[in-house]
Amino acid sequence: MPVFTLGIEEEFQTIDPTTRDLRSHMSQIVEGGKMVLQEQVKAEMHQSVVEVGTTICHNIHEAREQVMHLRRQVIDLAGNVGLQIAAAGTHPFSRWQDQPITPDARYDKIVEELQDAARSNLVFGMHVHIGLENRDIGVYMMNSLRYFLPHLFALSTNSPFWEGRETGYKSFRTKVFERFPRTGIPDYFGSASEYDEYIEQLVKTGCIDNGKKIWWDLRLHPFFNTIEYRICDMMMRVDEVVAVAAVMQALVAKIYKLKLQNLNFRLYRKALINENKWRAARYGIDGKLIDFGKQEEVPTRALIHELLDFVDDVLDELGSRHEVEYILKMMEFGTGADRQLAVFRETGDLKKVVDYIISETHHGL
Repeated sequence: MPVFTLGIEEEFQTIDPTTRDLRSHMSQIVEGGKMVLQEQVKAEMHQSVVEVGTTICHNIHEAREQVMHLRRQVIDLAGNVGLQIAAAGTHPFSRWQDQPITPDARYDKIVEELQDAARSNLVFGMHVHIGLENRDIGVYMMNSLRYFLPHLFALSTNSPFWEGRETGYKSFRTKVFERFPRTGIPDYFGSASEYDEYIEQLVKTGCIDNGKKIWWDLRLHPFFNTIEYRICDMMMRVDEVVAVAAVMQALVAKIYKLKLQNLNFRLYRKALINENKWRAARYGIDGKLIDFGKQEEVPTRALIHELLDFVDDVLDELGSRHEVEYILKMMEFGTGADRQLAVFRETGDLKKVVDYIISETHHGL
């Protein structure tokens, strides 16, 4: 089996420790971070967002070490300028209207085109890249892995609040991001050439200037041989990030193994998978997803257990059994959204929710 390398990107909130509101870091964190992290730290469109990303990791243990190192570094960098770092899909009460945009020609162009859809996109995600042999395998993976996106998403749900309101969703982040074009579950593509022709047509007709403006929940990267999972909320704990990334890698390995045996996971329509994505956004792991094979609703937790059984035979080869088993603990103590809501129902104070998110962001470091 090939080495399915990993890369993990995390988007953090920069918090004013007094007000607990989002506060612009004015690139101080990024500029300070360049000295120690080089290109692993960068600004995002809103000035209260800072992104860090690992280098190419050959296994999940390298990925964990780098995720922990980057979190420690960005926490220290924020502390040096009087700020704190929080990991969640949305801020519980900050208003996007109050958050300045980072001065940058690329962001200026996005805002000019998308207007308030871009200005209001004050959301925070976690992306995972898995390295592949070639683009044909990448499209094969993209087609097959789509089915599992709602399962992974349900585990990551961590954005129940928006602008001071309890939204009723376990992930409101995805509802905000859906205002962008070219988001959501990708379509099926017959080959890498068909996928590349689709990108070329969008570029040729002025829809996009490059393939990175395709913001699907799962995409074959336009420039690198990686499959990129983009559906997840930013999760609070390092253990959660590593566990979900380990399952993502295991799914790639499992689908690859089936392909070597001339087998494949059944492909389902985008419209059906979208039904499960909505359920995951609304209910997290406490709802039901559709089992398309049985054509009936099944508790999401049961389908996650089935997912773990599905990848079990590749975990030892990947060396990720311990990391994947943490998913069972996540289902015991709840997703980030469940825990945020529990704090709010106990205290009635969204500032206490922010304090909890900050403490969980430090957990395990």
